[in-house]
Amino acid sequence: LRLLGSVGEPIGPEPWVWFHKYIGRSECPLLDTWWQTETGMFMVSPLPISLLKPGSAGRPLPGVDVDVVDRHGNPAGPDKGGFVVVRQPWPAMARTLMDDDEGYRKAYWEKIPGVYFAGDVARKDEDGYFWFQGRADDVLNIGGHRIGPAEVEAALTAHKAVVEAAVVGVPDPIKGESAKCFVVRAEGWEKDFDSEDGLIKALTAHVKRELGPFVAIKAIAFRDHLPHTKSGKILRRLLKAEETGGSAGDLSTLEEE
Repeated sequence: LRLLGSVGEPIGPEPWVWFHKYIGRSECPLLDTWWQTETGMFMVSPLPISLLKPGSAGRPLPGVDVDVVDRHGNPAGPDKGGFVVVRQPWPAMARTLMDDDEGYRKAYWEKIPGVYFAGDVARKDEDGYFWFQGRADDVLNIGGHRIGPAEVEAALTAHKAVVEAAVVGVPDPIKGESAKCFVVRAEGWEKDFDSEDGLIKALTAHVKRELGPFVAIKAIAFRDHLPHTKSGKILRRLLKAEETGGSAGDLSTLEEE
């Protein structure tokens, strides 16, 4: 092996370190990438010679002008969360949606005029490195704190009893929104915990230590597996629809019916 890559979901620092250490033997550059079907190419990615930061997708590739902005299109400051946009055309960009030019304009070019609206949220650190948090419509607003489901999922999967996790926001009468967590447990978790309730308490305390006491977890549900698209993304909107009774939307990309 000479090079490792990560696509699909944002990769947290803990899985990044594990992947780099055990699969790459601490020798292979691990490149987390940000791109979309609509972009047709990687947009943000380290180069093999870049300084690598576990959990970051690095900086935009040469010739690609990606930024993080507020709702009005103003650049967000260092380490301030915001919306991901592309300011200039790039070679592989989508030009329309089949039979829906107007839908394409509304979805990608009119939400923040003058730029391509990716629909993702991220923050950019003082070195210009991007830290992607997930989809804009997935962001949780817990007691005035905006946090990406990917951050909570990364905290959960950093625990040895968790293999995979998905997090969705559900209404909360006090904080406005709280997190409902779906967790796939690691084999042998019973050796360290005497019951499911004990594991739930441990995971809740672990997330608060990792992210802060403001992260309100409404519940943790255990699953044998989570719904994925054929490209490996967790289909959170299906889980949210189960919780809220809303529509799950188009499920044509679901890996398993």
